[in-house]
Amino acid sequence: MTTAARPQVPVTILTGFLGSGKTTLLNHILTAEHGKRIAVIENEFGEVGVDQELVIGAEEEIFEMNNGCICCTVRGDLIRILGNLMKRKDKFDYILVETTGMADPGPVAQTFFVDDEMQTKLKLDGIVTVVDAKHVWEHIDSSDEVKEQIAFADVILLNKIDLVAADDLERLETRIKSMNAAAKIYRTQDALIEVNSILNVGGFNLDRAMEVDTKFLEPEYPFEWAGIYDLTAGTYQLALEIGPDREMSIALFPMKEATPEALASVTMDAVLRFSEDGENAKTGQMIAVEDALLHTLHLNDQAATFMIEVREPGLYALFTQHHPSEFQIELRDDHKTLSPVLIHEYKPKHEHDNEVSSVGIDTAGDLDSKKLNAWLGNLLRTQGPDIFRMKGVLSIQGESRRFVFQGVHMLFDGRPDKDWGNSPRHNALIFIGRNLDRVKLNEGFRACLV
Repeated sequence: MTTAARPQVPVTILTGFLGSGKTTLLNHILTAEHGKRIAVIENEFGEVGVDQELVIGAEEEIFEMNNGCICCTVRGDLIRILGNLMKRKDKFDYILVETTGMADPGPVAQTFFVDDEMQTKLKLDGIVTVVDAKHVWEHIDSSDEVKEQIAFADVILLNKIDLVAADDLERLETRIKSMNAAAKIYRTQDALIEVNSILNVGGFNLDRAMEVDTKFLEPEYPFEWAGIYDLTAGTYQLALEIGPDREMSIALFPMKEATPEALASVTMDAVLRFSEDGENAKTGQMIAVEDALLHTLHLNDQAATFMIEVREPGLYALFTQHHPSEFQIELRDDHKTLSPVLIHEYKPKHEHDNEVSSVGIDTAGDLDSKKLNAWLGNLLRTQGPDIFRMKGVLSIQGESRRFVFQGVHMLFDGRPDKDWGNSPRHNALIFIGRNLDRVKLNEGFRACLV
């Protein structure tokens, strides 16, 4: 007697850089007459959740995570929410995960391949990337996130084509095809597209993902390299030069044997160690390897040497935050530079552009429309190039309806929305961009309150 396996629920990842039109596309999906039951998971980059208020009311399930980027700190939340959803999978047919505009879709997609339970119950149907045809040129060469969003996509929407000349659109499509020749490309205005073109396409290709990122199925670690050394008792010198940063974290662990299996067995210990605050070490300081502590090495000069004390001879694994080649790391005894008997390179932890941040404002009160228009107009004129994205829901004095707005750089779109009804009137807005001044943004906005 055999039992038919339950079909896996298809999951679509919706991604795209800040302001590309993901929320507009999501609204279209949730309101179109397609007969599909969809559970939606949203993620925002910032401390104030705005997207859920911008999404048009629908019967679909909407979950919001705004305590970090879905590709970094909240992947545990994603797995938890997906697990809870699967307990009532009879309520929906599809799952749509909308990422923040700052997300690398690779680690999000990885969730459905490295977690056994997720792999059994869910299937990653595809990655849909929305591209802002007008503003993407400002980020396509400098932003790793934009490159990764395009590279991993199965379907790409070239959105806002009404704002771009035909020749520029052809040039952009040619550029995107050079980055991802396998993706299906659609040209859209206001993200309008037939829903069947982006849902249940069966398009995600694991082999192609591995071509984009050979370490796709590897977890991300807070260290990039480990080497096992065979050391006698004594004192050694760990020499470094300044690399991308002026500090480097290391951890040393005693080993019983120099095998890949033995190194893998202490990897999680190293992950836990790197999650702690490191012991600060300055050049010339002595570090005892038997203590197995995390040490943060500070390089105030062009080069520095730290002393490594080995009390018991044996095998020791050295884990380094960055690749040794970036800092010209050498472990030496009195006579020569030592070579590890075994090395392993790890997939580095995903990081964002440190200059890019978000400022959220969430406050009660009504706004003076004239003061608000003057403040926003001046803000866009003076800081527009640095504001990648802004969006929000506002309470305007004398207006019974909510005012919703979205903006990209110096472009602004706002309009009255539904009545406040019995909902408490409030203002929730977020700015995402480079070199944002939190204090000035808060002061400027609060000066517009009645």
